[in-house]
Amino acid sequence: MQHVELIERLVDLTDPSANVFLNMSATEAAERVAAGDPERVRGIDGHFAIVQKRGKIIRMARSLGCPLRYFIAKRHAGPSLVVADRIDTIREYLDREGLGNQFHPSYTRMVPAHYLTEIALLGCPDPNPTFTRFFSPTRNRLPADLDVIGKEYIGALSQEIHRWLDSIGPQEPLGVLFSGGIDSGSVFLVLYDALLKRGESPSRLKAFTLSVDGNGADAIQACEFLDQLDLGLFLETIDVPSSALNVADVIRVLEDYKPLDVQAAAMGLALCRAIRAAYPEWKYLIDGDGGDENLKDYPIEDNPELTIRSVLNNLMLYQEGWGVNTMKHSATYSGGQSRGHVRSYAPARSCGFSGFSPYALPNVIDVAEGIPFIELTNWDHEKLYALKGEIVRRGVLAVTGLAMPTFTKRRFQHGAADQSQFAEKFPNEQAVYRKVFAEIYES
Repeated sequence: MQHVELIERLVDLTDPSANVFLNMSATEAAERVAAGDPERVRGIDGHFAIVQKRGKIIRMARSLGCPLRYFIAKRHAGPSLVVADRIDTIREYLDREGLGNQFHPSYTRMVPAHYLTEIALLGCPDPNPTFTRFFSPTRNRLPADLDVIGKEYIGALSQEIHRWLDSIGPQEPLGVLFSGGIDSGSVFLVLYDALLKRGESPSRLKAFTLSVDGNGADAIQACEFLDQLDLGLFLETIDVPSSALNVADVIRVLEDYKPLDVQAAAMGLALCRAIRAAYPEWKYLIDGDGGDENLKDYPIEDNPELTIRSVLNNLMLYQEGWGVNTMKHSATYSGGQSRGHVRSYAPARSCGFSGFSPYALPNVIDVAEGIPFIELTNWDHEKLYALKGEIVRRGVLAVTGLAMPTFTKRRFQHGAADQSQFAEKFPNEQAVYRKVFAEIYES
């Protein structure tokens, strides 16, 4: 007969301060996860990563905005489940406990966003988690009317920004990570509008734009964006030297090796470090991460694994990847933005900021998934890529009355630095980043 050991210890190394709850207390959110009812977990609004133990069951849930990892450590007295937001936090704990020889980064597991993950406390053999979806938006529920779609989409964004402002009080400085693109531009304008409607001073607001060695195209775009609206006084261009971009350094912070995420995180880290140096007391940053995923605005041609049919036919493909229990789902990293959002989370956290990405919240994603993309595009790539600017522009106008400028899409990492300079720092081959990642954990 097989001998079964109970996991005697849950070691919770998560930092509660990383959570941003918008409609309830941390205590109520934790109770909802502990109870194991997916519908009640769906009611939690905000960025969160929660772990709860009830009897012999551990339940974990997270949104896109907060990573959550777990690892089973074997002890003579019985195994322990170690939970944290970062790989290195788990590694450091194991080293302190004399269990470092058990560690490998691939042995850690990421809780997938939008699923309630349950582990029965049985340690030998290692227990298999079960996953129950708690967020399942209804697709194609909106009419094929861009004005209606835009108003509902940006209306949801505005509601979440108001809730965020409710949670932080009227005096705290607010920084927008700003490129002048559609996502960061709309976030800035909706936040600006929210402050005015609340009777709060917009003077607490800054739009921080990164420029590497003074060569960033985003700095020009950001200036043009705000000047068209007579809001140029809010712009602060942050210039950093190219020496501030170090691949090994950013991979340590990111704990991943996907080229586009490494590149974006490198720029985010350089910007956050420069803001921290200039403003030692600053706490709150907001960004537009998630906007591309919501409105499916990635060039499908760049990914040989995708077709327009796979993008438009699969629920939240860009947010979740191919989904749990599929061959292409990484247990170590999850998939899609569930994996990639660390590019925003980790740089801000490493510099002591509380970051907020309203486009990554379920209530905003819920509207995006309701858009009838197939009806609006008839499977045409160019029509799909044109949708985002139109939806957001119309929505911002409806909600704020402001005529938002729109520019050609450009990734954050491409707009902050000269392209030849960028290519020298950041090769395209994933193998280069994998090698650096592996070396970090072999040292």
